[in-house]
Amino acid sequence: MADREMNHIKMERDGAVGIITIDRRERFNSLDVATAQDLRKAGLRYARDDSVRAVILRGVDGVFSSGADLKYVNAGGDAGDLSYLKPETGRPPEAGFGELFKQILEYIHSAISEIKRAPKPFIAAVDGIAAAGGFGLAMACDLVLASERASFEWAYARTGLTGAESSTFFLPRLVGLRRAMDLVLLNPRLDARKAMEMGLVSAVYPVENFAAETLAIARKLADGPTRAYALAKELINQAAGVDRLDYHLDRELENLARIADGGDFASGIASFFAKDTPTFRGK
Repeated sequence: MADREMNHIKMERDGAVGIITIDRRERFNSLDVATAQDLRKAGLRYARDDSVRAVILRGVDGVFSSGADLKYVNAGGDAGDLSYLKPETGRPPEAGFGELFKQILEYIHSAISEIKRAPKPFIAAVDGIAAAGGFGLAMACDLVLASERASFEWAYARTGLTGAESSTFFLPRLVGLRRAMDLVLLNPRLDARKAMEMGLVSAVYPVENFAAETLAIARKLADGPTRAYALAKELINQAAGVDRLDYHLDRELENLARIADGGDFASGIASFFAKDTPTFRGK
């Protein structure tokens, strides 16, 4: 059977550089089930293609990604998407939102796992906002390059969610425990320079030069000793405990799905779309 056409994930090549673009501009490059499936497919293909020696992950229209598509979740998902993993029943009508998040996060988490295992550098090119799951996707990459208009926000707590998409795994490793808790509990929006100061970003470039600078770095990596890079990446990941990432991703998924079935998230997502202040009751 032929592969379904990928509508919102674009795959391009520039020599030995693979470029994955999240192009869902009408939804701020957020991910519904089909887009998350395609992101995993693109990540897997480039991770395992020996002719691809470095990979760029980026968004379009001055947005990196806002993570899982809350509009899709709020609307109850799509029956066809849900039957992909549960063909007998789909989503039970009485269920909360947790099952919908599971369908999306299974694929996003699998893509993140591929990125970290890949024997080549993955570069997050963040031009604009990286929030919630978009923040997590960026942090999972080996380098994070940002334009001057980039910003980074934890954002999960705005709707009463726990973190996922590797964010609770990498954040304390990148910035330390105290700063990680500051970002989770206080939820500041970090501009590109502040994010670099905290160790979340590798370099910051002017918007007008950003695409060219990112591609130049990716080409330099692709022309480098990629076998040595691959082994060094593996060793550094071992030293940082990244061999436990898959276990942690499972825990993130379980906890986010559980909290998404509760009252706080129901209030949070309703207030999000009403542009109102949610009332959280710790449930």
